[in-house]
Amino acid sequence: MTVDSAVPAIAAAIGEPARARMLYCLMDGHVRTSTELAVVAEVSPSTASFHLKRLEAAGLIKALSQGKHRYYSLEGARVATVLESLSVLAGKPRDKFVPNTPRRLCAARTCYDHIAGTLGVLLHDRLQELNWLSSYEPTAAGTKGLEALGVNITEIRALRRRFASPCLDWSERRPHLGGALGAGLLTLALKRKWVSQDLDSRALEITSTGRREMRSRLGINV
Repeated sequence: MTVDSAVPAIAAAIGEPARARMLYCLMDGHVRTSTELAVVAEVSPSTASFHLKRLEAAGLIKALSQGKHRYYSLEGARVATVLESLSVLAGKPRDKFVPNTPRRLCAARTCYDHIAGTLGVLLHDRLQELNWLSSYEPTAAGTKGLEALGVNITEIRALRRRFASPCLDWSERRPHLGGALGAGLLTLALKRKWVSQDLDSRALEITSTGRREMRSRLGINV
C-alpha cells in the first residue's frame, strides 16, 4: 500500500467516533478489554468487536491474550503521538479512564504466589529501571542487588519455572512481576514483614517497615 492510499485508510479508521473514543481511552498506556472499550465507545459488544478488528487491521492497536481475557493497547508510541497531535488540533482534552477496582486490592494483593496491584507494578518497573533485569533474566548488577536484598538466586534457579516474567495486572493494566523471582519477592516481603497478608482476601497491607525498607533499598515510594 502506498502512502497516498495508506493515509486515508488510517484516517478513516481513526475518524469514526466510537473508534476514536476507544483509541483515546488507551492513551494512558493501560490495556482494556473489549467489554470496557464497548462501554467507553457507547456501543454494543458485537459492534465493539467490529471496531477493534478495524483498528487492529489498520495497525493502530494490538491484542494480548491472557487466560480467558483479551486485552487491547495502542500499537506503539507512534500511534500515541499521532493521537496526541490530533487532540492538540481539536483543542479538547479527553476524560481520564478510572477503574472501579476496590482501593485495598488496587494497592497491593497476591496474584497466585507473587505481588500484584500498584506495588507489584512498581517493583516490576523499578527492577527494569535499575537494570537488574534484561529480558526478564538477571544482569550482573541484578544478581548482586537481589542477593543483597535477600533473594537467593541459586534457589530460584533450581525451581522448574521461568526465572521472571511479566504478568498483566487486572487493576493497573500494566505488567507486574511473575515467575520464580516474583514468588521469591513475595516470600521475602512476608518474611521481612514488609507486607502482611489479609486472612479473608488477597489484599496485602504494606507496613511502615515495608515502606521504609523499599524506599531505602529500592527507591520505591509507596
